[in-house]
Amino acid sequence: MSNIYDNHKFFEAYADMPRSKDGLRSAGEWHQLRPLFPDLKGKTVLDLGCGYGWHCKFAVQNGAAAVLGIDGSRRMIERAIAENADERIEYRVGNLEEYTYPEAAYDLVISNLVLHYAVDLAEIYQKVYRTLREGGCFLFNMEHPVFTAGVGQDWIYGDDGTPLYWPVDQYFYPGKRETNFLGHMVEKQHHTLTQILNTLLQTGFRIEAVEEAPPPRDMMHLPGMKDEMRRPMMLLVKAGKKLL
Repeated sequence: MSNIYDNHKFFEAYADMPRSKDGLRSAGEWHQLRPLFPDLKGKTVLDLGCGYGWHCKFAVQNGAAAVLGIDGSRRMIERAIAENADERIEYRVGNLEEYTYPEAAYDLVISNLVLHYAVDLAEIYQKVYRTLREGGCFLFNMEHPVFTAGVGQDWIYGDDGTPLYWPVDQYFYPGKRETNFLGHMVEKQHHTLTQILNTLLQTGFRIEAVEEAPPPRDMMHLPGMKDEMRRPMMLLVKAGKKLL
């Protein structure tokens, strides 16, 4: 993941996306993700795969005492420091598999559009569980398994270029998927819904919310948005660390 996002041409294409230029207000899932955040006043937050730092900045704007944003891409961290710096935020280059996850250090761990790059969800869940305080919250958004099981993650098109249907294949075979994203071949990981949710329960989390993210009404005028109603693209999950 870090290699492709540090590729100059790929990063420039990514930087031209609406969600990169305009932040959370241009992220189609934000209208559903925002209400899932717990009270942030005085809390410590870890952002896994922080990207430009939009969620880190949101956290401190809503009262978080300290935020650590990590990302495997040096270019992402440089952009986060340039655009979303705050004395309460620390940005650090590093991937979510290698971070140390100090025990009982955070009240909230958030991860947005990153876990579909992770090979072993169970390992990540265990590390997140360890680093959360009792009663802490794990909030993540990842590509929906129907989307990651899509053949090439693209529609089947008619002769006139109209999307006919979204093909799903090899659903129960988790693992590597390659897709053309922003003109480059990008490697992702497919996980079934059973793996995503049951592994949380097996780790010890209490699932508090599961939502699939259709685009908001005020974005329906944008090209292609109506077709986003035909299959789910994102899966939002809120899970809590049980009180002992």
